[in-house]
Amino acid sequence: MGDLKINKEEILKALSTVPEPDLKKDLVTLNMIKDIELGIGEVRFTVVLTTPACPLKEKIRKDCENAIHEHVDPNLRVVINMTADVTTTRFGNSTLLPDVKNIIAVASGKGGVGKSTVTANLAMALKLSGAKVGIIDADISGPSIPVMFGAEDLQPMVQQIDGKNMIQPIMQYGIKMISMGFLAPQDNPVPWRGPMATQALRQFFGDTHWGELDYLLIDLPPGTSDIHLSLVQLVPVTGAVVVTTPQKVALADATKGLMFFRQVQINVPVLGVVENMAYFTPEELPNNKYYIFGKDGGKALAEKYETELLGSIPLVQGIREGGDEGKPVVMGDSIMTQAFKDLAENVAQQVAIRNATIDKTTPVQLKV
Repeated sequence: MGDLKINKEEILKALSTVPEPDLKKDLVTLNMIKDIELGIGEVRFTVVLTTPACPLKEKIRKDCENAIHEHVDPNLRVVINMTADVTTTRFGNSTLLPDVKNIIAVASGKGGVGKSTVTANLAMALKLSGAKVGIIDADISGPSIPVMFGAEDLQPMVQQIDGKNMIQPIMQYGIKMISMGFLAPQDNPVPWRGPMATQALRQFFGDTHWGELDYLLIDLPPGTSDIHLSLVQLVPVTGAVVVTTPQKVALADATKGLMFFRQVQINVPVLGVVENMAYFTPEELPNNKYYIFGKDGGKALAEKYETELLGSIPLVQGIREGGDEGKPVVMGDSIMTQAFKDLAENVAQQVAIRNATIDKTTPVQLKV
């Protein structure tokens, strides 16, 4: 076997036949192959994925092995190290959140569709995949995130960084988070006017020490309000995820939420739709599905507006218990774990495609 004749160029040439399934270009052109090392009878290299939550990880690994066996040497041992460097369109152009790669808005047309539950478990699933994740709970008057993470009794510290007083986000289960629920007592709700809410959001962005994050999820209030407008004016939002339930009334409201981001002057890419409470599954009958709110409403919405159905999340008792106990259900082992893991992979995949194919979002300049 002529191992000694094999060189890095041959390996790169073979790997240039392997396409990245989402981005439709080959791994070498996309600069995803690093650290090629040739040994006796073996080759080692690293594939740098666009997200640790890549759903196609194993396919890419297999395709690389096959390409080398086909184009270089069928007996060569192939050792592949898979790492990830989350893509972004943001670096070097922002004073707000300078080290945050992707800002994802999680929105819903109406309340009660489980938007905060989806945000909490999506964040946790991304974290479990190996990403650095943060949450801004922008639902100023009804903050749910502290309770969902069992952190309602915690208060953020203020620390001087570079001569400026900065709020330190609460760190729970490895996720950084900030919420009005940490700053205002539960039994003394604050009556918010629009400008006050905007100022709070500005502090969450500008006066909070987030550090490096791959994904910062913004849990928005229901509907479309001052907070939504402030968000798109303050920072460039990578994309929006719209949460709905299958009922007609929820879908009608979700449509408004979706169209808000698609308005010409706002122009935030919609990554897709999450259908929450898609069906009911009793824990003791995990294979049974009861479509108590209707069937395929989220799928129909995604198809109508030519966007992705990112996930269909079942309704099981554990999800409510997880929220009440302050431990996102994705951390356990149930059908919910897989549902949210799939959702995280699909969201991460759509972010990577968006970053590769669409111009960066710019903060909105709205004329009053």
